[in-house]
Amino acid sequence: MCLALVVDDDPTQQLIISKLLERIGLTVIVASDGIEALLQVESFSPMLVILDILMPRMNGYEVCQQLKSDKKTQHLPVVMYSGQEKEFSHLKETKSCADAYVSKLCRPQDLIDTVNQFLPN
Repeated sequence: MCLALVVDDDPTQQLIISKLLERIGLTVIVASDGIEALLQVESFSPMLVILDILMPRMNGYEVCQQLKSDKKTQHLPVVMYSGQEKEFSHLKETKSCADAYVSKLCRPQDLIDTVNQFLPN
């Protein structure tokens, strides 16, 4: 079973991303903020995390940094998925901890293609 965690504070975005991932055969769990995301990772050990940047309680940057600094989760693929496209150029320049960056304004197939890069064949 390939389990993906979708982290977004917008229930509509959670649903859209979940449906896309389910279409390619993934089982999806969701979290509405960074703290809930870390608890979900610890409880369910997903194979991939789709992570929004701007969220309450703990933002996507902080979640990503915690995941990448923990030996148990440092190899967990993290895809930043945000409407804050201007942030992506800064993140790429500073070599932020995420493994990939996808804009919420992208075509659905772009997200699917990115996710497929991180899944076992």
